[in-house]
Amino acid sequence: MTETMMPDKQVDVLVVGSGAAGLAAALTASVCGMRVLVCEKASHIGGTSATSGGTCWVPGNHHARARGIGDSIEAAARYLDREIGVPDSDGRRAAFLQSAGEAFEFVERHSALEFSLPPVYPDYHPAQEGAANGGRALQPLPFDGRRLGRDFERLRAPNRGLMILGGLMVSRPEAPLLARPFSSWAAFKFASRSMLRYAADRLRYRRGTRLLLGNALVASLYFTLRERGVEIWTDTAMVELMRDRSRVQGAAFMRDGRRIVIQASRATVLGTGGFTSNPELRRELGSRFPASWALSAPTATGDALHAARAIGAAIDLDHAAPSFFMPASIMTTRDGLRFPFPHVIADRARPGVVAINRAGKRFVNEADSYHDFVMAMYAQPQDGRGPAAFLVCDRRFLRSYGIGLIRPVWQWIKWYEDAHYIVSAPTLAKLAERVGVDARTFVATIERYNADAERGADSEFAKGGNALNRFNGDAGVKPNPCLAPIVKAPFFAVPVFPAAIGASIGLATDCDARVLDASGHAIDGLYACGNDQASIMRGMYPAAGITLGPAITFAYRAVTHAVRAAKEAARAAEREEVFASNI
Repeated sequence: MTETMMPDKQVDVLVVGSGAAGLAAALTASVCGMRVLVCEKASHIGGTSATSGGTCWVPGNHHARARGIGDSIEAAARYLDREIGVPDSDGRRAAFLQSAGEAFEFVERHSALEFSLPPVYPDYHPAQEGAANGGRALQPLPFDGRRLGRDFERLRAPNRGLMILGGLMVSRPEAPLLARPFSSWAAFKFASRSMLRYAADRLRYRRGTRLLLGNALVASLYFTLRERGVEIWTDTAMVELMRDRSRVQGAAFMRDGRRIVIQASRATVLGTGGFTSNPELRRELGSRFPASWALSAPTATGDALHAARAIGAAIDLDHAAPSFFMPASIMTTRDGLRFPFPHVIADRARPGVVAINRAGKRFVNEADSYHDFVMAMYAQPQDGRGPAAFLVCDRRFLRSYGIGLIRPVWQWIKWYEDAHYIVSAPTLAKLAERVGVDARTFVATIERYNADAERGADSEFAKGGNALNRFNGDAGVKPNPCLAPIVKAPFFAVPVFPAAIGASIGLATDCDARVLDASGHAIDGLYACGNDQASIMRGMYPAAGITLGPAITFAYRAVTHAVRAAKEAARAAEREEVFASNI
């Protein structure tokens, strides 16, 4: 931006992107008295955060302290050191641990966003030194979307497979109550109340207004920003960062068919969601990890990386994996649209399901984290068709727990078969034939698993052998909540594929989220957080919420740094003025 170029709008802080990172940055700036503008490329607000589980990994949070949970920042630091396996050479892990609790306390104090702290929520590798069995994972409380009024329609909807009846959000503990409404008085009351509210909602809205998970997180922050008078522009795509010789001064956007320039006097904060919905960038940055699918927002196409690279910013490529991954099954709708459904943990950890590779063999502890599951898929021999696996179960499992998009109890299996979502067969050998694996190997695999399930101990992969597995299993099944034989015909298989859920590779930054150039110097006025910022986890996945926790924390650090810098600049200018007057 040259001195002669007149901007279309001037603000103190320009935020690009409306996911958790962008909204947290805007909230922090607004509370600090800054004029803020949020520009979002999509027509809806929330990005990938709105469709996420909403869990935030926050060691040292105020909820844990209030409960007297015996955890420490030092233990979390040891855990990350062991998990990531490389030194914290840039100090960003330490900066996150130092500020995470403070950042989340700030956000809760100044917004409608409220968190709960599950008493038990294990880190993903509970045997690792420094791991915790609970106290670090914060989950957003439900939010009433009706508080947004007409702006509720501007909020990005959850993944369609995570809603029932076309638009009703239900939490994991609530799902059995809806599936079996006559099983108890509590189930009947909950189901009746939920259905009545949902029916009322659908008279006014396209979906239910009781919001959970990441949708509640984003809606709470959006509601607060709206109440504070912060402008959020949608359908506004960044095309260029504006930089003079000394600093980034803002950005240029396309809006309503014309180019507009926004000048930011204090900070431009990038939170556009990373690159994982861009197939070309997935291939460029992760050729060893092919993924044909992404569960990130369709607009997460690397806009920040492109714009920042054009002005000399560096991309941090030194990661164990370029993205974070989850297995996904693929649904084809009647009009030919295909979309991925995330297999987070609800089916994989339950007793009576196994995952097999294209050779017909088990290859992973099915109850391990989604990222670990996909890493194990990538480690399998490839035959040119790309990494894939099959989740295999029997009729008893399907009716009790469901699988993927198929809910328990109330099921129309034929409909899913016709859509090529699930494959069924009367025998294991016939199922192997239908999914294209060696029948003898496959049957032997299931027989070995069944024998282990009868004993309650998985001799191959120790499914059910750690706290995370047991937490996600079925506590009513003994002795192992993750094991049950697969014996009740017919038998079923659901193909799953790697899907990127968020970026690990991103813009190189310092401890305050300032974007760095190729020589390691900070680019004045430019910050990156969320999936635009290179992850401090460096391609590893230690716990639930390791994307959203750092996203909000570094958004907070970015803006508070910009506020301090502005104050220091004002004091310096004042000193110069006093000095000049005394000459």
